[in-house]
Amino acid sequence: MKLYFSPGACSLASHIVLFASGLPFGSEKVDLRAQPHVTAEGVNFSTINPKGYVPALQLDNGELLTEGVAILQYIADQAPDKQLAPANGTLPRYRLQEWLNYISTEVHKNFTPIFFGKTEEVKDDAWARLQPRLALLQRQLEKTPYLQGGQFSVADAYLFTCLSWAQYVQRSLADFPALLDYLKRVAALPATQQALQAEGLGQ
Repeated sequence: MKLYFSPGACSLASHIVLFASGLPFGSEKVDLRAQPHVTAEGVNFSTINPKGYVPALQLDNGELLTEGVAILQYIADQAPDKQLAPANGTLPRYRLQEWLNYISTEVHKNFTPIFFGKTEEVKDDAWARLQPRLALLQRQLEKTPYLQGGQFSVADAYLFTCLSWAQYVQRSLADFPALLDYLKRVAALPATQQALQAEGLGQ
């Protein structure tokens, strides 16, 4: 497998899960600032992924899998012994998908205008919309160390990635101490440390 990623982008979640899986994989950085986007090898990224964004995972059979939520679950299912996702067809798996969808639509999506909004008002409005979403996550993580209880899952890799963006847009999570503790907990995991180092984001 080969992961196409951009440092610190949502593809970080896939990078974390790949390291956690223990599966062999390669990776290649994509420069999303360049127009057109290009890989580290100088290839126009749109010729690899017509959607033009990361993550993208080239499978061993040559097929390309896109969309982070799909990629995360695919990787987990290739390494069932690591318990990165509950078994398919079980209620816990649907709970995992519930969290993945919530993170995608309610957290990830609302960070976009904070990064790219043209005015401070647009950015502030997006941050305000995030507050009740963060409060819900705070309540969950006051009860359990990870989203689905005591076991780290692919949903945690995704949520960690999104919450870590707050530092890059000068937004404080001080009102959500359980989220700050959670960030430290996930950041300390070996797979997270490996992914951060691989993306040039390590401390």
